[in-house]
Amino acid sequence: MSTKVAVVTGSNKGIGLAIVRALCKQFNGDVYVTSRDVGRGEEAVKTLNSEGLKPKFHQLDINDLNSIKNAAAYFKGKYGGVDILINNAGIAFKASDTTPFGVQAEVTLRTNFFATRDVLTHFLPLVKAGGRVVNVSSMLSASGLKQCSPELQQRFRSEDITEDELVALMQQFVDEAKKGEHKQGGWPDMSYAVSKIGVTVLSTIHARHLSTERPKDGILINACCPGWVRTEIAAPGAPKSPDEGAITPVYLALLAPGATEPHGKYVSDKEVQPW
Repeated sequence: MSTKVAVVTGSNKGIGLAIVRALCKQFNGDVYVTSRDVGRGEEAVKTLNSEGLKPKFHQLDINDLNSIKNAAAYFKGKYGGVDILINNAGIAFKASDTTPFGVQAEVTLRTNFFATRDVLTHFLPLVKAGGRVVNVSSMLSASGLKQCSPELQQRFRSEDITEDELVALMQQFVDEAKKGEHKQGGWPDMSYAVSKIGVTVLSTIHARHLSTERPKDGILINACCPGWVRTEIAAPGAPKSPDEGAITPVYLALLAPGATEPHGKYVSDKEVQPW
């Protein structure tokens, strides 16, 4: 029986590192810290080693297509695929940041939506039967959705939105934000929220595809909100620790073999939330 493997993106610190910590304790297989910076990734492994845990490391910069392809080839070659994929890597500008909104929109969506989509494009075909895919979204995706125009809300909630249509809508937001016209276009004034709307909706689209194209493989994919967690992205006054923020992503990653749900859902505090 081949060794099982779990891959967590952006896991050298914060919630990602906490997810690796929890998986090392609860998952029977190899668990990988991945990060853009090799030094920081190896430092994270040492931190967990000092706690008696034994994660492995592989370089993965989700903004670099070659890095994604190299990592995918590594996991395919060594493990024949992946059993758990957690897309955690993401960025956010602080509220006090004076970078023009159009630039913030482009940079935020490039990482949080477009790069996450690139990872899924190359890794989803590698997910083994019974595999679990978790996309870390945000409570701001739900609140941001409510601030979109009724037309956008309808598309983002529809059961027939395609990946191409979603990509076009995300690009439309960036283009309108750069011209200062996003509000007229029906978008909220929050690029992080829009990027996470994209992540949540992409999860539902991929769930539909998996149910149609690999119906017997029992793969479950969900988006989740870790909660308001004390990280570099959130304020230091946030109520949850990174380890508490890891609870829902890890719960979804370890859904019991044979489980059929949740699938294609948005989950917070281990409960499916309305979308």
